[in-house]
Amino acid sequence: MKTSAHDVARYILNKQGKMTAMKLQKLLYYCQAWSLVWDDAPIFHERIEAWANGPVVRAIYNDHAGLFSLTRWKHGKVANLSLDQKETIDSVLKYYGKKTSQWLSELTHKETPWKIAREGLTPNQRGSKAITHASMAEYYSSL
Repeated sequence: MKTSAHDVARYILNKQGKMTAMKLQKLLYYCQAWSLVWDDAPIFHERIEAWANGPVVRAIYNDHAGLFSLTRWKHGKVANLSLDQKETIDSVLKYYGKKTSQWLSELTHKETPWKIAREGLTPNQRGSKAITHASMAEYYSSL
């Protein structure tokens, strides 16, 4: 079964509770990155774009645009996630879950996958280039 970013977002909000939309985006990014390393597969199929404030899953952004914080996610189904996927998300939440959205955003700005996708853009310039699975897997597997 193909899982979606909506399934992961719902699981994250169910586990963590209220958070900023920016934090949810960064947690989704790290779930994808570590799934590529630990599980050798993407955890969701939607693309992640390198926006000025860090990685963003546009499919998720389209549903929370204009909202600062979120308490729950009405899309997706937790039941679509496998036990391995839940374990990956839980591990990501254990490490990154208590960090602030700003801390997470600054971290992504220091890391190679976001930098590669932002090449040629000024710091505040809008961009929608995808952060590739290959760049994420290569970078995070080297940590």
